[in-house]
Amino acid sequence: MIVDLLRRSTFPPAGTPVICGLSGGADSTALVRLAVAADCDVTAVHVDHGLRPSSATDADCARETAERLGIRFRSERVALADGPNLEARARVARQVALGPDAMTGHTADDQAETLLLALMRGSGASGLSAMAPGPTKPILALRRAETVAVCEAEGLRYVHDPTNSEPRFRRNRVRHELLPLMEAIAGRDLVPVLARQAELLRDEAELLEELAAVIDPHDAAALRSAPEPLARRAVRALLRAEHPPTAAEVERVLEVARLETKACEVEGGRRVSRSQGRLSVAE
Repeated sequence: MIVDLLRRSTFPPAGTPVICGLSGGADSTALVRLAVAADCDVTAVHVDHGLRPSSATDADCARETAERLGIRFRSERVALADGPNLEARARVARQVALGPDAMTGHTADDQAETLLLALMRGSGASGLSAMAPGPTKPILALRRAETVAVCEAEGLRYVHDPTNSEPRFRRNRVRHELLPLMEAIAGRDLVPVLARQAELLRDEAELLEELAAVIDPHDAAALRSAPEPLARRAVRALLRAEHPPTAAEVERVLEVARLETKACEVEGGRRVSRSQGRLSVAE
């Protein structure tokens, strides 16, 4: 089983130093087991958000797994208060604690959920392409049931995070309500279908990005003459900030390029204006 799962994973060459996020759940526990099987030089990092009474137990379980596998381990504690946008804030805090190149145990099931969440937000092709496979998400092609099977076959203890069942989190409702309903209607397992759709959309989004990269987003005439999908992507590059621009903001900038208006406001109090055929963004 390990050999088959490694064949479907994207771990780097043997001997590569890697950091693996190890929450103590089945997905991350299988991740570190497979990283060891891939002969990577593994350091497991547990991030404790301190939001649940059982968080100390999670850390102990993660430490036990690291000791069992003979890999380095450290635990990081982050200060995080309950409240609005908890999922997003926890994700950011975890990424900061782990570092940008750390591996996470996201699976194909997570990929399907991410696509559906992006669809509900009204995302375009880039958002619907969900998570990109690669060294930081080496088990993205595996199923959640397979990570559990790894843990059970290897006798590795793992924890169940009770917050994964709380309906106040949108992803949990997608996981436990929406996706099962869609599968009941379709009469089939939709995770491979949705993961495949994300892959196709990613390929198309990357091609459009390449084509749009040759457009100068400051050149109003170039934006006017470009095909609409490419012009929109060029404007998105122009407006790139902490959050992707909305479709409405992109359209407002294109109206400036089309000479329909002289200037417009976008996120962050920025102003896009046109002068002598050139667009500029002022803070």
